[in-house]
Amino acid sequence: MDNIDPALVAEALDTKADELRARIEELTRPPEAGATIGFGKRIGDGTIQAVQQLADSSTAESLQRTLNEVVDARARLEAGEYGRCVVCGEPIPAARLEFRPWAATCVQHAG
Repeated sequence: MDNIDPALVAEALDTKADELRARIEELTRPPEAGATIGFGKRIGDGTIQAVQQLADSSTAESLQRTLNEVVDARARLEAGEYGRCVVCGEPIPAARLEFRPWAATCVQHAG
């Protein structure tokens, strides 16, 4: 973590967290009053809206997982543990942290 500026990392993580929260809020907003959602024998606006809501729900879940990773990275930064793999403790390569600042593991332990 020698060449990593903690202030810049904190700013990047905070910005990403704000973006994710805004997108999750947008995707989980309840349908407008009077909107009909349903699955039936015929494809119509209600079916299309229901399918879209299912897709949005799945996207929101994925974004929430990423938000959790970002929040955890921010906590590691505050604790002085940022930039080290949570599995083996070895430094996470700078290129990986640049690409994904919330990375918790080295490449070997990712996945």
